[in-house]
Amino acid sequence: MAASISLPVEGMTCAACAARIEKVLNRLEGVTAHVNFAAGKASVTLGEKHAPVGDIEAAIGRAGFTVPHEHVVLSIEGMTCAACATRIEKVLNRLEGVTAHVNFASARTTADITPGLAGIDDLIAAVKGAGFQAELTETDEAARLARRAGLRRRLWIEFIAGAVMTLPLLLQMAPGAGHVLMLPRWIQLVLASVVQFWPGLKFYRGAWAALRGGGANMDVLVALGTTIAWLSSAVVTVFGLNAPVWFESGATVLTLVTAGRLMEANAKDQAASGIARLVKLQPQTAHVETADGVHDQPAAGLALGDVFVVRPGEAVPTDGSVLTGESALDEAMLTGESLPVMRGPGDLVRGGTINGDGVLRVKATAVGADTALARITRMVDEAEGSKAPIERLVDRVSAIFVPVILAIALLTLGIGWAASGSFEWSLLNAVAVLVVACPCALGLATPTAIMVGAGRGAAAGLLFRSAEALEQMGRISVLLLDKTGTLTEGRPEVTGVFPTDGLARGDVLALAAGMERDSTHPLAKAVRNAATEAGVTPADVTDGQAVAGHGLTAQAGGVLVRLGSERFLGTVPQGPAAEAALLGETLIGVERNGVIAGWIAVADTIRADAAQAVELLKDLGIRPVMVTGDSEAAARRVATAVGITDVRAGVLPGDKAAEVADAREFAGESGLIGMVGDGINDAPALAAADVGIAMGSGTDVALDTAAVVLMRSQLLALVDAVSLSRATSRKIRQNLFFACIYNGLGVPLAAFGILPPMLSGAAMAMSSVSVVSNALLLNRWRPVSQDVRSVPMIAGAGQ
Repeated sequence: MAASISLPVEGMTCAACAARIEKVLNRLEGVTAHVNFAAGKASVTLGEKHAPVGDIEAAIGRAGFTVPHEHVVLSIEGMTCAACATRIEKVLNRLEGVTAHVNFASARTTADITPGLAGIDDLIAAVKGAGFQAELTETDEAARLARRAGLRRRLWIEFIAGAVMTLPLLLQMAPGAGHVLMLPRWIQLVLASVVQFWPGLKFYRGAWAALRGGGANMDVLVALGTTIAWLSSAVVTVFGLNAPVWFESGATVLTLVTAGRLMEANAKDQAASGIARLVKLQPQTAHVETADGVHDQPAAGLALGDVFVVRPGEAVPTDGSVLTGESALDEAMLTGESLPVMRGPGDLVRGGTINGDGVLRVKATAVGADTALARITRMVDEAEGSKAPIERLVDRVSAIFVPVILAIALLTLGIGWAASGSFEWSLLNAVAVLVVACPCALGLATPTAIMVGAGRGAAAGLLFRSAEALEQMGRISVLLLDKTGTLTEGRPEVTGVFPTDGLARGDVLALAAGMERDSTHPLAKAVRNAATEAGVTPADVTDGQAVAGHGLTAQAGGVLVRLGSERFLGTVPQGPAAEAALLGETLIGVERNGVIAGWIAVADTIRADAAQAVELLKDLGIRPVMVTGDSEAAARRVATAVGITDVRAGVLPGDKAAEVADAREFAGESGLIGMVGDGINDAPALAAADVGIAMGSGTDVALDTAAVVLMRSQLLALVDAVSLSRATSRKIRQNLFFACIYNGLGVPLAAFGILPPMLSGAAMAMSSVSVVSNALLLNRWRPVSQDVRSVPMIAGAGQ
């Protein structure tokens, strides 16, 4: 029977595009396609024998178009260990058009789905089929926190009930208790049964869900081990057999494991607190100007263009541009900047920042999900939910861990019984093996460290797009740095105008300002500012065209005018202009009708902390390389001032990616290449590097470009990012070591009877807590820049 699917297609600009896609798709076996240009969709009918659905999306990509994916985050209930997460991930990735990652620590699934091939209902149904519960993650953080609080309350009640019922069973086992505290066996049966089927009910549910889904998890081990102890003791009690009972062992294990779950839940909530802190920054109320005056309304209801008032001490409700007023804003919660920043008319302010003593009137430029705070929150959320490369190995180990432990438990029972002749002793050892072996610690080792590291980074103005970026940042051995906007402030100023051809200084500025009227490049802004300060009106130009990386051409008064570097114009500057070039200043030439009209010298301001940051990077074993499109002299001026000896000058934006490839010969076998740019012109190089880093200060392009975004306008933030990455990687390695050592020692000790079931339960509970607690020690990490009390101005910084 034929099946039909509908795929959205992006990139079509005309009916010919639709015809092209149709032609490509209809070449596939068993595929009949009709593409609707107006609707932007491809309707595909599949025959009985057809090409894989994945080939359809690939064919659309080869034709030069894209099938957009939808990003979905689901909350998962019922996971008890890493094996559960591995099972769910495997089930979801079997669905057509789904790429999913499951994070056990945050109890979330992040999935990219292809609309038309899979939907949210399909994901939820697949998770339920695996024996778990799933729903879309609440957008309201308060609702999410309430759910977590409810889980902790249930665990508290179950723990208290288990402790009350287990304590009498343990007291009779105390040394010297004798027959004084010995309870009749039928009372022991009642107490143990309450624990077995109340606090222990969650383990049965989890075990059944895992087995029904075709897998096995920690709940299977706990439920199996405690059930064996309870059932054998119940049989002895009911039939009055002359044999020992182990009611206290099973009840103690269930109570201790419940206590471990409770501590683990608390620790995981602390690890995930980074997102909660960011969400709390968003104010709830805005003072909006209307025709009737200023009225309060929910900040969530703000629309683009709304004008609102920010009073002293209040938080800015959303991103906007200051219309009137001047005040110092505390941006530490977003950028990590310790000092307030002055903002006035024309300046941008971000939602969540705290106003100082002034009153600001602001026009909303971004609202809702488009604000910097919302986008930062999403980045941190995605980083916390993503997987580091090392975690994929852990997943493979966790998938086979439970079956291996079951086999070891059976061997313990069989060999122990044969060797000792005591079935009871061998059974207890087998139960201890089942209880002590828990893949939770292994599954929590990496994600908890990533969650804490990503949250700690966000608080310091360091945004990591993924767990992989957070892990790889510390492995950089060669770091390529752009000059303008990275090593320098990116706010160049005109230092001289050198007219030729009999023109006046104002004529040269007028032509240049006219051609640079619509450009956002820092050099263009410097030219326009110089013209404004000189009272020069920009010339009227038409037919302006940009030659990427070279310059501009236009018509002015019917004459061809060109603007750009000496290489673009094919002319060598003379006189004062040549002297400025020798000093390392950037020259912009203006050519009119084939004749040089003059030169404009521009110099950028070097960042005050650049030299110190470069020195610290070298101390960390990182080789800094400057890559810039500026002239050799301009590049050397900055490089000498900041302490960089390896300089690649005159590199066009499109060629910077090639410089990334060339730098690999210096990186070594295990070293990675990092590229630092402004997130705009350096996009190709940022993508080519192993780790792309944007000095974006939260700009839209920066937040969408690089793997790492430095919100602070300081190069020392680079050092902080490397330091945090290495600290996080150390915690991951420590956690994996602890988890492996725990199981490596615990299982043999339990198998040989050295570790009884009660101690096994306590050890299992504490293993997960110890791993998460170790990850929480990352909260003690402090940015290197906080230890720098004063940053001396470097030579040439004010030029």
